[in-house]
Amino acid sequence: MTARGTASRFLQSVLHNGVGRYICQLQRISLIFSKDAPNSRGVREFVEEGVVDFAKQNPGIVVYVTAKRCSVPKLIGEYLNGAVREEAINRKTAEEVAQLIQKMVSQSGLDIIRIRKPFHTDSPSIQGQWNPFTNKSSALNVQDFKKDGERAEGNL
Repeated sequence: MTARGTASRFLQSVLHNGVGRYICQLQRISLIFSKDAPNSRGVREFVEEGVVDFAKQNPGIVVYVTAKRCSVPKLIGEYLNGAVREEAINRKTAEEVAQLIQKMVSQSGLDIIRIRKPFHTDSPSIQGQWNPFTNKSSALNVQDFKKDGERAEGNL
């Protein structure tokens, strides 16, 4: 924890994801809902209309659909790094359920926290950080200050 009260870390990616090829970090999705409860109506509509299309578009994600007696329908996402995200989808429409599933697909499974700096390296340079004048001639940094009398003569 930092002084601001929220956890922070340096910017990182999951196993350099996207350098060679993209690997979706979401491994499994479980939809748990009730067959007859009014809270689960949007989930039932999504299962009837959109779950097959979602499974065809995302063949790397296993979709489990479980209809059992439960008071609150749930969406459980399991990621490759072992993280498990659980969302209550109580009284949500089929479109809202689809948006929530798409949000889980696009996430990496890492906790959402404050980023300390937009850059980080494991082996920092001993020469210091680069700036626009690093490889320029030092003559660019020299300024000739003329006396007040010379400036008044009109040499501008």
